Amino acid sequence: MSAGLNLAQLQAVHYTEGPCLVLAGAGSGKTRVITHKIARLIETGMAPRRIAAITFTNKAAAEMRERAAGLIGRQARDVLVCTFHALGVRMVREDGHVLGLKPQFSILDADDVTGILKDCSGGTTDLATARQWQWTISNWKNAGWDSRKALAMAQDDHERSTALIMQRYEERLTAYQSVDFDDLIGMPMRLLKNHAEVREKWQRILGHVLVDEYQDTNATQYELLKMLVGSRAHFTAVGDDDQSIYGWRGATLDNLKKLPLEFPQLKVIKLEQNYRSTSAILRAANNVIQPNPKLYPKTLFSELGEGEPVRIVDCDTEEHEAERAVARIQSLRAASNPPPDWKDFAILYRANHQAKPFEKALRKASIPYKVSGGTSFFDRAEIKDLCAWFRLWINNDDDPAFLRAIGTPRRGIGHTTLGKLGEFSGQHKLSMFGALFAHMLEAALPKKAHDSLLEFGRYINDLEYRARHTLGAEQSRGFLLDWLKEIGYEQYLYDSEDSESVAAARWSNVLEFCDWMAQRAGGQIEDAAGTTTQAEIKSLLEVAQNIALLSTISEREKEQDMVILSTLHASKGLEWPHVMLVGVTEGMLPFKLDDDDGRQQKVSDETAQRLQEERRLMYVGITRARRTLAVSWTKRRKKGREMVATQPSRFIKEMGLDASTSREDPREKLRQLRAEFARKAQQSPPAEP
Repeated sequence: MSAGLNLAQLQAVHYTEGPCLVLAGAGSGKTRVITHKIARLIETGMAPRRIAAITFTNKAAAEMRERAAGLIGRQARDVLVCTFHALGVRMVREDGHVLGLKPQFSILDADDVTGILKDCSGGTTDLATARQWQWTISNWKNAGWDSRKALAMAQDDHERSTALIMQRYEERLTAYQSVDFDDLIGMPMRLLKNHAEVREKWQRILGHVLVDEYQDTNATQYELLKMLVGSRAHFTAVGDDDQSIYGWRGATLDNLKKLPLEFPQLKVIKLEQNYRSTSAILRAANNVIQPNPKLYPKTLFSELGEGEPVRIVDCDTEEHEAERAVARIQSLRAASNPPPDWKDFAILYRANHQAKPFEKALRKASIPYKVSGGTSFFDRAEIKDLCAWFRLWINNDDDPAFLRAIGTPRRGIGHTTLGKLGEFSGQHKLSMFGALFAHMLEAALPKKAHDSLLEFGRYINDLEYRARHTLGAEQSRGFLLDWLKEIGYEQYLYDSEDSESVAAARWSNVLEFCDWMAQRAGGQIEDAAGTTTQAEIKSLLEVAQNIALLSTISEREKEQDMVILSTLHASKGLEWPHVMLVGVTEGMLPFKLDDDDGRQQKVSDETAQRLQEERRLMYVGITRARRTLAVSWTKRRKKGREMVATQPSRFIKEMGLDASTSREDPREKLRQLRAEFARKAQQSPPAEP
């Protein structure tokens, strides 16, 4: 079962006696190590259900599950392979009652949170301020703080007022029996920390915990891991300090520093052989990351040969840079027979706004492309409408879901009625749904309004009962279509849109969503490659309970033959044969650093850390490339309405490239290739009649 593993990988797979840190360099086969270690643990007698492999994305979890199934077959079904958040949901559903939370709680998305925060200010604040509060509160939660701690630690009036908003926000969440995404880590941590019986239970359940992308964990996730594994410390952390690029969302390298201090028996294993990139690409990556201070020094190497030199492309403007990127794609395709697919090319940049000129140039050249990280299927208004109904079936106390469901489609219940219902529910400390059935409500509202509200409440209860008893794919599909017909949702979409084609597209999304829900209820889970695995059949209500954890429908993730445009952050974990890193100028990559002008000078610790993270971001970009890499920069770029002069990023110099082989003009190369083809065509003998 361990065939094909190198010596370091074998060592990581076979070490099962205690805490283990696997330093997995880019492209060094970390997923292979994790899945083989799962197989090894089962081989040595551990029950599959006692193994947990924790990842950061649903996509990574699906890939790991698929790879494990290929290795150990049906036993992979019993291994808990999930994201940190999915594990949090499971723990809070099982044991959240000790924190006063019922099992049918709601998980709020970012828009719900923004709305509640605006409400906490009395509705007087603007969206930008509410989002700033949201960001600050999220950072505090990731550091393990609640509103009391935030208030105690506040440095100024702004932080004090934000802490008071956080206090009101916490009260609202308790009243709504709801949690946000940060709570799905914070609540399990509090459960384990403050309740010995819950801690002992989960330590008994989990015999070995494997954590992928360990360098991306924040302070709360580290504490959660520590309490899950307890004093036996049977865990494997797999990560790379050189790829830690999420400091802005709470990830901290302190978690890597703490491991050997808090677990003195920690076994550290380095994976340095890269199976992805050529030696030329890896040399540039090793050179770039070298100036950063090292927790665990390592040097990647490859046995895939020297390969093409890494190219530097000088450009005048962003439009010129986009033209050269297109010319490079065309020349690389023209030089190969058969030509590489469009999906073999990626254009990577530091910030979303940099995509625009490349989109224009690709469209002009009729090259198909996809901007990675576009609107999630679950962010579409029509899908959020339906999810609000599901949330209300699951948790009647979810006021944000109640307000969305009762208004889509409109049921003859106006803002005045809802305003009075809100006042009544606030006075009597009830949720808005709970208030529908209060005897005193009849006296507070006109009879027609009261009857309409009561009818809606009874309908929700009926739907919840039916969804609970609807099992499998066929029943679920029938139930959903009947329900949509009952509420007139298709007609509502057509009435809401000026364009019939837009309404039709939205209704098509709804039908696709219903099919996806039905497949899940039938236990059919399809991954990005189109492989279907059979899981247990569930009720429609059980499927609805987990929707908030999903950010994309896997069927929509199937690979299309298109050039990929992506931010560097979104590219992490992915790879392409041909990569172009674009816009690599000072002020963009590294992003503008307040007290650093690019010269060797004394800078603040915070600025030094930000520069180190930007350097890691460059390293991540370089190591996405398998066969060819081009790095481009512009001499001028737009800033508002003006053109400003720019300098190449310091990281280009740090790559240590040979100037004689690295400079490239893709348009000249394309012209040469076309001339060569024309010459060969002229030399070819005429075809026989």
